[in-house]
Amino acid sequence: MDAVQLKETLNGGGHVFGCMISSMQGVRFSGALAGSTLDFAIIDSEHGSRDRAEIQLLCMVLRQAGVTPIVRVPIPKSEWVAMALDAGAAGVLVPYCETVEEVQAVVATAKWHPLKGEYLIRAVTEGVLPSDKSKDYLENRHKESIVIIGIESVPGHQNLDNILEVEGIDGIFIGPNDMSTSLGIPDDYSNEEYTDVLKDIISKTDAKGVPVMIHQQTIETSATAINLGARFIMHSSDSRLMQFAMQDQMNQLREIAGTAETAAEDHVDTA
Repeated sequence: MDAVQLKETLNGGGHVFGCMISSMQGVRFSGALAGSTLDFAIIDSEHGSRDRAEIQLLCMVLRQAGVTPIVRVPIPKSEWVAMALDAGAAGVLVPYCETVEEVQAVVATAKWHPLKGEYLIRAVTEGVLPSDKSKDYLENRHKESIVIIGIESVPGHQNLDNILEVEGIDGIFIGPNDMSTSLGIPDDYSNEEYTDVLKDIISKTDAKGVPVMIHQQTIETSATAINLGARFIMHSSDSRLMQFAMQDQMNQLREIAGTAETAAEDHVDTA
C-alpha cells in the first residue's frame, strides 16, 4: 500500500497495519517484506542508531516492496523531519510532543518543506504562501506526506485538545512504555488509569477524524487497542516477529519429533 492509499483508507474509517523496523538492514529483506502484507513500517531512528544513508536505503526497500515507509525521528524538531523526508520517507512519527509550538513546527515542515524561516511561519500561522503556483507545487509534492504526533506523557495528554487544533495532523501515536511511565505505573497496561488515558485520547482524536496508533507487542494487547478504537495498527517489531515465528515453528518440529518444547523467551528490546 502506498502512502496515498494508506491516507485514503484511514480517512475512510478503515484500518491499516504495520510494524516497527528496529533491526532490519540492507536490501536482502525485500523479498520477505513484499510477502509480509504490511501496509506500512516505522523505521526507528529514535532508539535505533541509524544514519541518513541507512534510512534512505530502507525507505527505498520498503517502497519497492509496496510498503509505506515512515520514519520515527529522534526528537520533535523540524530539522529531523526534513532529513527524514529528504531520505525518501513518506511520513514521520514525531515522538514525545507536549506543546502546540512543537507540533506546529514539525507539521509545517512535513507539509511545506523546503520552505523555511519567515515564509514557513507565514504558511503555518496565516496560510499565506509565496504564490498560488508555490502552493500548488508544494501541495502536490507533499500529497503523500504523513505526520504522526506522539502523545506519550501526562503533559502531552493534558494539552491534547490544543494540539488537535493544529491543521495537518494525520495520526496520533501513543507509546505505552513512555505513557505508563509518565503516569507512574510503568508497563502496567491493565491499570485502569492507563486504559482511561487511551480511551480519552481515542475519543478526542476520533472527534477530529484523526486515527490513533498504539505500539503494542502482543496479539492480545493489539486486539485491545483495536477494540478501543485504534485504526493505525502498529504491532510489534521486525526482530520480535522473527524471534517468535522461529520459536513457534521450531517447537512445532520438536513436537513432531517427540521432544520437549522450548519455552519462548523474549530477548527483544521493545522501546
